[in-house]
Amino acid sequence: MKIAVLLSGGVDSSVALQLLKNEGTHELRAYYLKVWLEDEVVLAGDCPWEEDVRYVRAVCNQLDIPLEIVPLQTEYLNCVVSYVLNELKAGRTPSPDILCNRHIKFGAFLNHVDDCDRVASGHYAQIIQDENCALLNRAADTAKDQTYFLSNITQNQLQQLLFPIGHLTKHEVRSLADRFGLPTKNRKDSQGICFLGKINYRDFIELHLGQNEGTILEKGSDRELGEHKGYWFYTIGQRFGLGLPGGPWYVVAKDLQHNIIYVSHRDDNNSRQRQHFHIENTNWISGTPDRTDLQCKLRHGPETIACQLDTSHLPIKVSLNQSDSGIAPGQHAVFYNGNHCLGGGIIS
Repeated sequence: MKIAVLLSGGVDSSVALQLLKNEGTHELRAYYLKVWLEDEVVLAGDCPWEEDVRYVRAVCNQLDIPLEIVPLQTEYLNCVVSYVLNELKAGRTPSPDILCNRHIKFGAFLNHVDDCDRVASGHYAQIIQDENCALLNRAADTAKDQTYFLSNITQNQLQQLLFPIGHLTKHEVRSLADRFGLPTKNRKDSQGICFLGKINYRDFIELHLGQNEGTILEKGSDRELGEHKGYWFYTIGQRFGLGLPGGPWYVVAKDLQHNIIYVSHRDDNNSRQRQHFHIENTNWISGTPDRTDLQCKLRHGPETIACQLDTSHLPIKVSLNQSDSGIAPGQHAVFYNGNHCLGGGIIS
């Protein structure tokens, strides 16, 4: 089988490549996706992808596997950056990683390697082949599971993918990297968005949207508590980074016209607690769910909330079995039937 393997310079994709090589039956080629824009290079202070490429080259040299660097800056700007910035200016909360997986890693890149049988990556997720379709299942390591970020890929994309480490825990992956003597065995995990591992998300936003000072008011009393640098830095339910005394404070609303951020205490205002919302632009990976009682993820992490879907009208109504304080327009709600990730939609 001819397999294109996406490498990021991290330990996960390196182990994925090694495991495929160990099978001894595949024709492997490694690829690194270059999506850095010139502005981000300046922000990082040096060429931010050079270190990644050094690790990628070291792994490929050790395993004797050819490497190609694929420039996708234009696609990344058009499909991810532009959308994210427009959503932030509209006061919404986009998910860059979900867009990146759909349009870049398993979109534009799939088109680039259309002569390959499969594309493999170091994602923590599992693919189960069922009768006529592929199912996206959660990883064995629930803390590292990345199905939330993969929830917008299509069935056609999923049919072409391989996730060689999805059955392993992070500890097992680190142990294998050490046993294999991979150059990335001690490299720390990236904490950035998408491929922008060295850039803080807030810095990324400020680079493109700048600052726009406004006031922070207490919801209900309109008491002025402080100032902010721009409403696009904040999302509903946010607690950290507000810099206000007498907390904890939570962001409960945004007034874009007057550039005001409203905050409240958890215990004195329930206006941010919600159990019902609607989703639009839905993507069901393996077909529309045949049941309405499911589990919902509102953000990346192991926790899910039991819910019911009303698919009789559009947009689809979601009812949670317990309220949540961080339901923000623009973010993705992802749905599960047990370990099976069904897909999801954007909160409207």
